[in-house]
Amino acid sequence: MSRVEICSEQDIVLARQVARQAALNLGFSLVDQTRIITAVSELARNIYTYATSGSMQAQELKKATGIVGLEFVFEDQGPGIDDLQLALTAGYSSGQGLGLGLSGAKRLMDEFELQSKLGQGTLVRVVKWTK
Repeated sequence: MSRVEICSEQDIVLARQVARQAALNLGFSLVDQTRIITAVSELARNIYTYATSGSMQAQELKKATGIVGLEFVFEDQGPGIDDLQLALTAGYSSGQGLGLGLSGAKRLMDEFELQSKLGQGTLVRVVKWTK
């Protein structure tokens, strides 16, 4: 398991590097590596932009069938998300972004979970499985 504290632009780069290496180690295709790295980058940037700090935990998963995957959990103690459904709408942004962070990460990964409480923070869990 790898953990990256996210509190600067450089930490976003580090999160991407951790994701890239983990995807490479598990033999993900180049296309899936790109999907994983993009989703990780978007979610790490959301932490930095909206919560100012938080963390990413990455770990390998294995199904009983032998299929392996990568799980990334992003957690912050930021302001939280008021309307989860709206936040997951492609093109919606509460800030200056393009509105592709959460909805984009959801599209790029195989599993996506979002939990948020106003004034307490947000947790996003994403998983990508090898095929």
